[in-house]
Amino acid sequence: MSNAAQIYLKAAQDLLSTAAQTQSDAILRAAALCTEAIARGGVIYIFGTGHSHLMAEEGHFRAGGLACVVPILSTTVMVHEGAIASTRMERMSGLADVILARYPLGADDALFVFSTSGVNAVPVEAARYARTQGTPVIGVTSLAYSTAAANGRQRLADVSDVVIDSGAPAGDAVVPIDDEVSAGPVSTLLGAAMLNAVLVQAAADLAERGLEAPVYRSANMPGANEHNKRLVERYRARNPHL
Repeated sequence: MSNAAQIYLKAAQDLLSTAAQTQSDAILRAAALCTEAIARGGVIYIFGTGHSHLMAEEGHFRAGGLACVVPILSTTVMVHEGAIASTRMERMSGLADVILARYPLGADDALFVFSTSGVNAVPVEAARYARTQGTPVIGVTSLAYSTAAANGRQRLADVSDVVIDSGAPAGDAVVPIDDEVSAGPVSTLLGAAMLNAVLVQAAADLAERGLEAPVYRSANMPGANEHNKRLVERYRARNPHL
């Protein structure tokens, strides 16, 4: 298939365009939760397991990103120290409470939970745990995928205060290679786009209120070091990963 790369890029472009059109209301509601949390002095936590943990790193300590973002990171459910083991662990009930207990989630904060399949135990239970702490939950998932995979299980979409549907297809891959195999996952690029859309909107909403949007500048730009140092000092006590 000589044009498989272009098929992938076109599929990704179409899915991103669809998400931008169909998820605008959910993005605005998620941004409102984040804006309120930041205005109250809270932080924005981000959690995911497997490849969805990349979203936590996507939002953390980067140029153009918000300094109030705190990634929830646990090697137990990340892929770099044992992908097969982490796949098993993300399906283990009871683990989410242990992971999230390290982070002082509260009513002044907000939590993103990313799970494309939307049915594994750890992300679903992470959302439930956060809500017991009074923390509003923004679930970013694929409704098509989670509906196909649920088989009676509770979905992330069922326990989130705001649900953003990435639109990734069941199985995630978008390019048929033969009659049985498809390649080309799209959940990461869709998830990153949805996350940044929410955070950008929150930053704009804060500025509109006359409040500072705590946005990092690129370290290679003039004046960035002083600006970023001030933001780091502001949030260091809440972010164990700074």
